[in-house]
Amino acid sequence: MQHRPAERFSLRSLTLSEWVLMALLAAANGVLTSGLSWVNKLLHSMGGPMLTSSIVGLYMIYGLLAMYIIRKPGAALMTYALGACIQILVGTAYGAWSAIAAAACYAVVIEPLFYLFQYRRYNWSAMLFVGAAAVPLWFVVSAFMFGYIQYESWVLIVTLCIRCVSGMLLCGALTKVIGDRLAPTRAVRPFALGRQYREHQG
Repeated sequence: MQHRPAERFSLRSLTLSEWVLMALLAAANGVLTSGLSWVNKLLHSMGGPMLTSSIVGLYMIYGLLAMYIIRKPGAALMTYALGACIQILVGTAYGAWSAIAAAACYAVVIEPLFYLFQYRRYNWSAMLFVGAAAVPLWFVVSAFMFGYIQYESWVLIVTLCIRCVSGMLLCGALTKVIGDRLAPTRAVRPFALGRQYREHQG
């Protein structure tokens, strides 16, 4: 049995309802991130980059959740881009460039992975893998941006491991849980997640 080739990214392929959903997720993230920035600073003062890393998955979830619901090329990319813009408007404790860099790092990992999956793999293993895989690039960038690179090697290694686990659980697993809870609801009926749920039920 031959597989249908993966779709190509095109802004025209995204419907108005999908744009609205991405904007809503980005807006929710902007509010969440504004609060998390201060929690992040508190955790850093208590336990340095290792304790801070325990919540990093929450920063990434909005773009992955958009992809899980919409299941089209560009869903994560555009949601992260909108999220960065909203974070800048709302205000972030770490500055505009950190919001832009983080969004770019997440998008350039998550979008190609789903392209390789042909936008059809959304099972537990795929979501956990993507959640963890989205972490390392931003970790490297942020290490230089925020001076983490000055820490000892073992601290950086442990910090990266904690971040990967956080990405796996608070981004990948939490996306899967939230998405599956939303699947039978009217809220996602117009999107791929809702349609695929109804097909499997029918």
